[in-house]
Amino acid sequence: MRTRYLSLISISVSLFLSACSSGQSAPDNNPPEQPKTSTVEVLNNPLPPRLEALSANWETNWEKHTIPYDEFVSGGPPRDGIPSIENPEFISLREAKDWLSPEEPVMVVNINGDARAYPLQILIWHEIVNDAVGDKPVLISFCPLCNSAIVFDREVNGETYEFGTSGLLVNSDLVMYDRTTETLWQQLTGEAIVGNLVGNQLTMLTSSLVSFENFMSSFPDGIVMSKETGHDRKYGQNPYQGYDSRSSTLFSKEEDHGQLPAMERVVAVSLDNEDKAYPYSVLLDHPVIHDQIAGENVVIFFKKGTASALDSKVIAYGKDVGASGVFYPTVDGEKLTFKQDGNDIVDIETGSTWDIFGNATSGPLEGSQLEPIVHGNHFWFSWVAFKPSTDVYQ
Repeated sequence: MRTRYLSLISISVSLFLSACSSGQSAPDNNPPEQPKTSTVEVLNNPLPPRLEALSANWETNWEKHTIPYDEFVSGGPPRDGIPSIENPEFISLREAKDWLSPEEPVMVVNINGDARAYPLQILIWHEIVNDAVGDKPVLISFCPLCNSAIVFDREVNGETYEFGTSGLLVNSDLVMYDRTTETLWQQLTGEAIVGNLVGNQLTMLTSSLVSFENFMSSFPDGIVMSKETGHDRKYGQNPYQGYDSRSSTLFSKEEDHGQLPAMERVVAVSLDNEDKAYPYSVLLDHPVIHDQIAGENVVIFFKKGTASALDSKVIAYGKDVGASGVFYPTVDGEKLTFKQDGNDIVDIETGSTWDIFGNATSGPLEGSQLEPIVHGNHFWFSWVAFKPSTDVYQ
């Protein structure tokens, strides 16, 4: 077991060092809620020597932490060894088409009509972007080991924070830190887990992980984050080649992951403390799913045509894993019923056609928009590690 563990660590460190190398060789958001504050048990244990050495120059208050120290693992690079992006530059769709393929995955954020795409071919090398969209300060985050692409509000208790990578992982997931208090934050949940801000939780904002083609079709006036980041990286190449085809995880506990394979992609939704996961393997056969979560009607859309960023060495050549959207299925108080019609998604009541962002693109309801629901597109192992009571849609 120890030999296998050391082998996994060696592979993972190689992946992370590759991600931070110099690269010489190659829908409108819901009104944001207030940042969440919870009552947590603050542990008080001696800091182990390995964490003390890793954080020797940090100002993090390690005396306040909500998870055991042994949950933390070094990913390889030190803090900020994978550099975040501040004040990103943006270009037009026409300019982006020179280097972005239609099927390449992008994170899409649309706030107050300001629609922006963040290509995973850039995020895979940086993991964090500090930006402002529609005048709202946002944190764009992507953890390659968990396939978790999440957008947060950077404001906590009226103060705006800037975030970076800590170099630490919990359950393979990126641990972020803010540069003001040096509190550590869990990327997949947005929770403050070590430091003076323990008890706070970042507010997740609605976003989409879709193809560049999806973004161009739905937001013809949208803009795309530029490759001019101030860093020299092999943008377009995947330093985690073949990762999403693995049969086991890295930096995670050796345990039974329950109903699904560890590396199964799922659409994960949480409403009123009820968690539900929709496997991509099910969505491939059922691209439209009507369901209820915490008593709320929801609809899940799924469309093919989005490449994996974690498959082929060249991201544009990655296997088609598809894209999803999650919405409340009502317009002007009227509940709609959706179905797949060829390559389109239509509502039965009016025959209108809808895109992956929940916009009606033709028919009597053209111009209408479904209210989006915050969701993630994660590997199952990472989601269930933090949400063990998740119900899996069959």
